Amino acid sequence: MAGNSFGKLFKITTWGESHGKALGVIIDGCPPMLDLSEEDIQAELDKRAPGNSEVTSPRKEPDRVEILSGVFEGKTTGAPISLIIKNIDVDSSKYEKIRDIFRPGHADYTYFVKYGIRDHRGGGRSSGRETVGRVAAGAVAKKILRMRGINITGYTKQIGDITASVIDLNEIEKNDVRCPDKNTAHKMIEKIKEVRKSGDSIGGIVEIIASGVPPGLGEPVFDKLNADIAKALMSIGAVKGVEIGAGFKSALLLGSQNNDEMYIKACGERSESSEKVKFKTNNSGGILGGISNGDDIVVRIAVKPTASISKLQRSVDIHGKEREIRVEGRHDPCICPRIVPVAEAMMAVVIADHLLLNIS
Repeated sequence: MAGNSFGKLFKITTWGESHGKALGVIIDGCPPMLDLSEEDIQAELDKRAPGNSEVTSPRKEPDRVEILSGVFEGKTTGAPISLIIKNIDVDSSKYEKIRDIFRPGHADYTYFVKYGIRDHRGGGRSSGRETVGRVAAGAVAKKILRMRGINITGYTKQIGDITASVIDLNEIEKNDVRCPDKNTAHKMIEKIKEVRKSGDSIGGIVEIIASGVPPGLGEPVFDKLNADIAKALMSIGAVKGVEIGAGFKSALLLGSQNNDEMYIKACGERSESSEKVKFKTNNSGGILGGISNGDDIVVRIAVKPTASISKLQRSVDIHGKEREIRVEGRHDPCICPRIVPVAEAMMAVVIADHLLLNIS
């Protein structure tokens, strides 16, 4: 199976299955002498872990990370970093009765067609559980970025038709849906509970912002920064769309409205280095011609409703017969809250990779 690695200089390879013994990631290309501990990585994994609220999967996974290689006396050595997270709370029994039936909305059918075999226990590699390795790698990437004043922040902007009207970054970790609007967060939580009670699921929109990114990151023509960001985020199983800056709204604007006018902002004493090019608006989302312009990189992703629902649905089995299916087990009624740290991680991996490419 190909396609398990991402990146050029800062390269990550995830491994493991949803109901296997463990999952993990190998990070190649991390610079040496970076302070790194298991606690640094654990802080990010705790944000993604299931069973932490009533609007997520009740599966209880501590997701404790162990560093197997690449770190000596608290510092990275430049060698590949291997991280492992063991599966603890595995229950495959709910999948036995549907092991031969393709779950609608899942990768069951396409994996079977491609490989002639599939792991029916939660989807194997196609499960959202695979993203635990991404978050672990993202924790390392974030440390590299923070040393250079770059920060990645994600949050749930919309659940169904309920949209945050206030963006207060201090509110994100204060509610179960990671919404920056505390009043809207309550409405989102109630909506998710309502949908879960009916045996269904719901999607939404997650926004990710990278601040402090210097101008000049990104490689024209095919390795544009925005192209790599889009690929990274679209590689997350539940993501069905990506837009950067004004995104699809730019199709409704005139050039005079969409263009981000520029000006010079003086910083302290006048000198060539104390003047910065700034933009009056940020419709470009911080990227022009595939290269960062120094403004915030703003990206939104469309997250589909969780495919595993308890409502009765029609499907087919591996023998080509039509069947009915009701998916039981422990599943998120809305993936948005737990996809936030995953999206942050993939954004961090892309920017760290391009940062290293820019200075190599």
